[in-house]
Amino acid sequence: MAMRQGNSVLIGCTMKKNRFQFSTGATDCYFNASFEQLSKLTDPGSTVVVTDQQVYRRHRILFAKWNTIVLRCGEKYKVQATVDALIEQLISLKADRSTTLVGVGGGVVTDLVGYTAAVYMRGIRFGFVPTTLLAMVDASIGGKNGVDVGVYKNLVGTIRQPSFLLYDASLLSTLPKNEWQNGFAEIIKHAAILDASLFAALEKRELQYYQKNTKALRTLIARNARLKIKVVQQDEHEKGNRKLLNFGHTLGHALENQYELSHGQAISLGMMAAAQLSAHYLGFTEVMRMEKLLLRYGLPTQAQYNKKKALAVLRMDKKKQADQIGYVLLNKIGRASVHTLSFAQLEKQIIKLP
Repeated sequence: MAMRQGNSVLIGCTMKKNRFQFSTGATDCYFNASFEQLSKLTDPGSTVVVTDQQVYRRHRILFAKWNTIVLRCGEKYKVQATVDALIEQLISLKADRSTTLVGVGGGVVTDLVGYTAAVYMRGIRFGFVPTTLLAMVDASIGGKNGVDVGVYKNLVGTIRQPSFLLYDASLLSTLPKNEWQNGFAEIIKHAAILDASLFAALEKRELQYYQKNTKALRTLIARNARLKIKVVQQDEHEKGNRKLLNFGHTLGHALENQYELSHGQAISLGMMAAAQLSAHYLGFTEVMRMEKLLLRYGLPTQAQYNKKKALAVLRMDKKKQADQIGYVLLNKIGRASVHTLSFAQLEKQIIKLP
């Protein structure tokens, strides 16, 4: 493959660009774009597109003019071995420092591509075309990319911002229902910790409304993307308020890989547990409201699981410090805060959860 860097590909581009500045660089977001416009952001001759088998099968025609690497699907492949194999393929394609890597897929693809781009030749340009609702509102945003190690999610990784995010809502039309629910778990998370008016708006709608109303869906995606971007701009390396984005994820991640739950299912259970812990520690009074909204979008609020086993995994969470961990709790809908809890405190309360 002959690689070349095109410096004039943006000439004549009519897409609306929203540039967001971070401490380590800028990301250009195109919220109402189409995949066909990708060639206006990066030259096909100097670009390698990475996707997974499922996306490739559903949208094969889109990849016709692109140098494409197709990965196996699923969280179980978000491991260092996949990164090593991806790097071997980049070497065989003679990818160099002028190459742009583009991840087209859900959170697993974007995590792998962002991480690989950060370490290949000590860093090459990369961008994302998220194809799931979860990736559009959360996984592709903020620069966190990495791999799992056993049952420990995202234990190894980097923080490095993509050059661009291209949003094509039409790609969501082929998603199964559970993938929509995964995305709404993160949307509800954003509302619970950052935006009470969004929470109230979600209470008036349901998943099917957004599936059928493209304009409302695009507005919802952009609103959530901007919510997360604003937090990351203020705290790119998670020293302060970015920690709030972990709401529901502490216990959720401990459950996700152990029980082969979807991300949305695990985070929903984690948010429900966090709401109950918030009631105990902060006097949070809207646990039932939280539960009703999760159920409204088809997400679980209770499950039978080995709590001691989950707590053992939780003790390896990246946020822990010695025998304590920063846990995100709700003061009220739309406002959250991080509280330091000992593992002894957590175990006592989590064991009591239904």
